[in-house]
Amino acid sequence: ISAAQSQRLEAKLEALQCHFTWNLDSSRSKLFHLRDELEDIGTEEGYSWLGHIYNLQGHIHYQLGLIDDARRFFSRAAEAFRQIRNTVSDEGPWLLVNYGNQAWLHHHQGEEAESQAYLSKVDALMSEYPSPSQDELHPEVYAEKAWTLMKFRADQKLLAVDYFQRAIRMQPDMVEWQTSHVLALVNAFKHRNDKLGIDTLEKMKIAKEHDPENLFLAALYLETRAKKGQKTKDEAHELARRVLRKPVSSYSGIKPLLRLYLKYISIDEAIDLAEEALERHPDERYLKRCAAICYERRIFSQKNNTLEHSMMHRAVTLFREVISLYPHSSLKRKMSLANIYAESNLQAESDQIFQELLESDLDPDEAQMLYNNYAKYLQMILKESHKSIEYHMRAAAIPQQSFYRENSISILERIRERNRNRMCGEIQEFLATLQH
Repeated sequence: ISAAQSQRLEAKLEALQCHFTWNLDSSRSKLFHLRDELEDIGTEEGYSWLGHIYNLQGHIHYQLGLIDDARRFFSRAAEAFRQIRNTVSDEGPWLLVNYGNQAWLHHHQGEEAESQAYLSKVDALMSEYPSPSQDELHPEVYAEKAWTLMKFRADQKLLAVDYFQRAIRMQPDMVEWQTSHVLALVNAFKHRNDKLGIDTLEKMKIAKEHDPENLFLAALYLETRAKKGQKTKDEAHELARRVLRKPVSSYSGIKPLLRLYLKYISIDEAIDLAEEALERHPDERYLKRCAAICYERRIFSQKNNTLEHSMMHRAVTLFREVISLYPHSSLKRKMSLANIYAESNLQAESDQIFQELLESDLDPDEAQMLYNNYAKYLQMILKESHKSIEYHMRAAAIPQQSFYRENSISILERIRERNRNRMCGEIQEFLATLQH
């Protein structure tokens, strides 16, 4: 095609609302992590979001350079939307994002005629199904964009809340949008407890009444009430029975329910619940991951000084299995295993894991997490305070905002304030150079 045609095509593609234009660039580690997370939703529990799940999987696989998989997922997304919406027409505004994705994919592969065909399909849908509000996107597009940002971008969760609100205002009858709007709200304020007020709790209660089968929301509601000091034990036991009957999925409610047990009821009861779920579904990697977290909490709980050999053995077995089942997104779990080995006085095994990780090729955010964890290991297990300080400095020196960076900085500040370490001068100089 001519240069002018090519320019026009580029301009049209840039104007689309789809995953290729939503600024979803991410590190490979984050992409692998997300790919696993979406797989763990499963097809049954994530049914109403299946089209969105496949669309995002398509984009993730494209970014990972897996073009055939990307094509396959975009096709599955289109098919899922047709089945889920179950309308007389096969076409509808829910396909706007998918057709945009397909137009971009064909364009990137040099298949300009196919790309143009999908652009024409987008135009046809937009003229047949205009947005109810002239200056805004179609509610179907807002809902998909909101759901995607909620999964993809920690820094854009409040934007996801806003997009869900816009979608709901124009199309208030979509129950799953209302539920996800509340989940996005809770998510956005997860680390800001002061902001999660009575208003949000009330919204959760209303969403739960409108979506009684959503046990993930039910578990999150109980957990939020427990945080506010309410007694939830009996309701948690009752909910556990319902969750166990559900298909296995990260949407089933098992994870927030286990968090509730671990923090507010009993670690041993959490382990029993995780083991019961595994008994029913012994091959499910997601349940093995949930169980591993429970054992880790048990091992590192303060009240717990003497641990039975069987408890350690079960924890190690689970973590090793989970690492093999999530080969591309297990950095955190490898560090957990190293710390469990250290707690079992198997220091050689711990050292080996950390050395292998330190020599591996990591993204900046992964390196930050590793340096912060290794610094703590050096201090607490090996009692090497100077080397520990060096690794906290390495974590803090990576210019990327994260919990791990802030944590390393605050540890360095505390050491400097106590002024008992011969590296205090060095720490002072280092902190002065940092851009907070």
